[in-house]
Formats: sequence, structure tokens, C-alpha cells
Amino acid sequence: MFILDMDPGAVSTMSDRMKEQLLMKSNGSDAGVPLKQPFVIGVAGGTASGKTTVCKMIISQLHDQRVVLIHQDSFYHTLSEDKLQKVSKYNFDHPDAFNTELLLSCMHKLKRGEEVNIPNYDFKTHRSTESSRKVNPSDVIILEGILVLHDHRVRDLMNMKIFVDTDSDVRLARRIQRDTLERGRNIQNVLDQYARFVKPSFEEFILPSKKFADIIIPRGGDNDVAIDLIVQHICTKFGQHDLCKIYPNVFVIFSTFQIRGMHTLIRDHKTTKHDFVFYSDRLIRLVVEHGLGHLPFTEKQVITPTGSVYTGVVFYKRLCGVSVIRSGESMENALRACCKGIKIGKILIHGEGNNGRQLIYKKLPADISSRHVLLLDPVLASGNSAVKAISLLLSKGVPESNIIFLNLIAAPEGIHVVCKKFPKLKLVTSEIDASLNEHLHVIPGMGEFADRYFGTDSDTV
Repeated sequence: MFILDMDPGAVSTMSDRMKEQLLMKSNGSDAGVPLKQPFVIGVAGGTASGKTTVCKMIISQLHDQRVVLIHQDSFYHTLSEDKLQKVSKYNFDHPDAFNTELLLSCMHKLKRGEEVNIPNYDFKTHRSTESSRKVNPSDVIILEGILVLHDHRVRDLMNMKIFVDTDSDVRLARRIQRDTLERGRNIQNVLDQYARFVKPSFEEFILPSKKFADIIIPRGGDNDVAIDLIVQHICTKFGQHDLCKIYPNVFVIFSTFQIRGMHTLIRDHKTTKHDFVFYSDRLIRLVVEHGLGHLPFTEKQVITPTGSVYTGVVFYKRLCGVSVIRSGESMENALRACCKGIKIGKILIHGEGNNGRQLIYKKLPADISSRHVLLLDPVLASGNSAVKAISLLLSKGVPESNIIFLNLIAAPEGIHVVCKKFPKLKLVTSEIDASLNEHLHVIPGMGEFADRYFGTDSDTV
């Protein structure tokens, strides 16, 4: 069994976008493309809970990716001579025992694509050795340690947070075996240290950090099911990351297990129409908000009711929506909820065979050429309809860079077609699926979206 702790809320996309643009500006980038970063996993848990075993199992299954494992233990402070004389009274399980500033510095460099030197800590002498371990940038960074979820600055670096939950008696037995065999300590010293420092610190610092975990793994490395699901999720994200590296105009919203759970519900053929609509609307709202975060912004200072100055931004007002009938109409309510009074145009495209598309109907704002356009279609499959719709917008004078294409799921084939032909538009989706089948349906997909959403499918429950 494994436990998923649902992320309680979505992150503000506008503030994230501001940070991206400010970072690009400071780096002298004119491309408007955020830097691609590795997937960072934090693995916490009590002493001898099986954290390293879990990490090694994940690494063994990610054999097609570059993975680096970093131990928080490497960042222990070197003990002074005075502290060495009283080492039995030193608490190695307290947050102050670690050089967290150095840890943060190394992690930030790795996320920027720079190599780092990780200290080598000798547990027998309680000192960092003169030699260090050179670590190169990787696709996956796994940070393991008892307190990696304690400091919010470290947590904020992570894409996935794991807590390994193992019975205290099992952990104590493992610690006795490890410290006596590997670190040359006697059993009595191990027990004294456990009672005096390890157990109290676990209850004060380590156990409370469990609430920040996205995933809780009971029994550690013995839980094969949890490890397999974690690796599956990481591999799914990597498929998305690869396409994002090829096409810098593709943006996949950050996936939490709450978002993953909503996708599970809308993809399940047994889900009722009511639930399908409810969870689709939630996902659509997140996609729309993320898309709005890619609009231009200007800073503005306001005076708060406390008389203080707050520096914020002004929403961009020259925009409109265009929905591809009829599934795209399911996204209109979310757009209206986010943008009061927004104009929304409509396009109807009819399929001709497997590849042809015919424009049947269009109704667009007269001044659309002067607006940023949010193109709405929940599923990007072959990309043929999207190309037809985007081409129409361009023929009406809309600059390609002013188009933001929003959808819930996208097939790689559709992304290739759209992004190769229109490299200046932005494509925002909540998940990239595996492929298309011979009928040009997205796999695994979620079926005919419009029929399920509007209740016109004869199989709808």
C-alpha cells in the first residue's frame, strides 16, 4: 500500500510567469523561453527508514535517464575540536547540524545546469574530507536525508516530495546494525544516542515534515507497488519534458498528485457525466489560468488598506477567446470566470477523411487582429483542426506570437504538427499523452470529450 497526500492548491501562475520573465531579462535572454530544469525528488524519513534503498530502486528503474543521488548527510558541519571532545552530547539529528546554505547553493547550481562539488563527510571523524565528489547536471536529482522536507527553501526546489514511513522498532534495529558494523560504534552508545537525540528530534523535526510529502511510502524499499507508481509518474513527466526541450513554446502545467488524480477520474470510462464535467472544469480552469500567465504584464504600485505600498501587475485587457466548436465551448465558462466580459469567437471545422479539414463556420471579433487570442480546444490529436483554426486567425491579421493555444491533453503527433508550423505561438496543456492510434484517437486519452462533457454519448452514465 502507498498513500497519496493531495496537494491542497494550485500555485499562482502569474507570479511564476513574472519570475520567469524577470529571470530571462536578467540573463539577457530575448527569446522569452524559460530555462528547462531537471526533475528534483526529495526523499525524507526517519533514521534507517529505508530512504537510500528507495532511492536506489528508483534509480535502477530510471535506467534511460541521467540520475544523480545527493545525500543530506554530505552536508554535516565539520565538528570543531571542542565539539569533538563532547561528541556524545552533539545532536546530529537537529537541523542546525547541517550546512543548509551550502546544500541550497549546490542544488541551485545543479538546477541551472552547472556542475558542483559535493563534500565527502567521514562519520568516524565527524569531518568533511579534503576530497569532494564532482556531480554533473542530470535529468533527475534525488535529494535524500532525514530533514530534506523540513526547510521550506529546500522543499521549494522539489518537483516531488516523498516520505518513507517505517516502524520505529525496525528503524532502531537497522540503526544499531549500521552504526556498529559501518561506523565502529558500540551498541550502548548507539542506544544512548537514540534515546537522547534521535527519537526526540524525529518527533520534533522529522515527523512533522511528513505533512509536506506528496507521497508517503509505508515499509520503504519493501513497497514495490509504490516504487513502480512513482517511476511511472516520473517517466510520464519525462515524455513531456522531452517535447518541451524540443519546442520551447510548449508549456505543461506543473503536475501535482491532485492534478494526476483529476486526470484519473476524467479518463475513467466509468466516471459519471456529473463527475466528468466537475473535474474537467477544474482542470480547464487551471489551464486557462496558466495560459493567462503568459500574457504581457506591466507593473503597478497600489496603496493597501494598511497604508502600505504593494508592487503588483496590471492584467492585460486586449484579449479574446476563440473556441473550436463544439468541444472548445466547454472551456468558455472557465475563461469568462477568469476574464470578466471577455469576447469569445467561434470556429467550426469539419473533418474530411483522415487528414482533410474544412472550415464550416466562423464568427470572430471584428478587431481580433489587435488582440491576444486564447484558442480553446480540450484535445490536441493529429493537429489538423488546430492548424486550420490557427491559419484562419493568421489570415485575420492576428500575429502568431499573440496566439495561446489551450488544451487539456495533447498527443505528441499534434504537438509536432502545430509547433513546427507555428513556432511563435504558445501551447499550454495539462498533460501530454503517449500517442495516437490508427483512428487518430489520443492514447490513453479520454474518449470523445464533447460527447462526455455535454452528455450526448449514448454510453454516458
